Amino acid sequence: MTQTMRAIEITQAGGPDVLKPCDRPVPQPGVGEVIIKVAYAGVNRPDALQRAGMYAPPPTASDLPGLEASGTIVAVGEGVSDWAQGDEVCALLPGGGYAEYVLTPAAHCLPVPKGMDLKRAACLPETFFTVWSNVFQRGGLKAGERFLVHGGSSGIGTTAIQLANVFGARVFATAGSEEKCAACLDLGAERAINYREEDFVEILRAEGGANLILDMVGGSYIPRNIKALADDGRLVQIAFLTGPKVELNFAQIMTRRLTVTGSTLRPQSDLAKARIAEALREEVWPLLDAGRIAPVMDSEFAFEDAAAAHARMESSGHIGKIVLKVSG
Repeated sequence: MTQTMRAIEITQAGGPDVLKPCDRPVPQPGVGEVIIKVAYAGVNRPDALQRAGMYAPPPTASDLPGLEASGTIVAVGEGVSDWAQGDEVCALLPGGGYAEYVLTPAAHCLPVPKGMDLKRAACLPETFFTVWSNVFQRGGLKAGERFLVHGGSSGIGTTAIQLANVFGARVFATAGSEEKCAACLDLGAERAINYREEDFVEILRAEGGANLILDMVGGSYIPRNIKALADDGRLVQIAFLTGPKVELNFAQIMTRRLTVTGSTLRPQSDLAKARIAEALREEVWPLLDAGRIAPVMDSEFAFEDAAAAHARMESSGHIGKIVLKVSG
């Protein structure tokens, strides 16, 4: 490895144009860590929030954006026995993915699924860690239950639809166009709801209510989600695209025995993320190896075009995942 590397940094809080190429020192692995030569970096909503000054990285994390990547391990720290130089992996990152080399705990790496290239593998960690931990571990989704995911054509949504479907749930999804609704149906949704034309509350209540809702919209959706839940239903909140504050009558939560919960992934401990990785490797990676599920790709951008990639994501015109080609 060289001592310096190309990276994309956030020069100041603002729009996509504040993302600029720079040179940075190559990180060095500590105990339990690995260095990955990045082939592809995933582009996610938290990257845009960080760029806009609304999502500060943890104190010990890189200030560079990028929460997932794929590539080849080029250095291992003391105590790492599961991985070696030359191993191809995809990994959840504490930050720093928009760079030629990135540092991450070895326990947050997962093997590239059989038959999958590095481009598609870069799409896995952020969304699969998020969906598994929130829908199945926190939300407790079971076969036969009615599951509603908002933003069904997003990276999170396309992952949630496939996983919920393959584990036997009845899947409902909201999206904002006929094309996006069609994509949700193709992935296994029983019903795709165009939120511009239909009321998801009425549709879910007609089905008996949702047993579980995964929401990243927030705002006015929160009281509507409560109405759309079945008795004993669960709402899991993972983001607030339209705001975190709303007036809500909690009496219905009590009388209908509802559960409202949520989480964010990045601030969780390294151990918590390692446990999610372990569960994914046991429960989900065999499905990826067998081709029963797969990441949905929207577009690839050159490394230097990170600003255009962010603009694409924030236009909400994408279906599935966006990646940066860093090397290879």
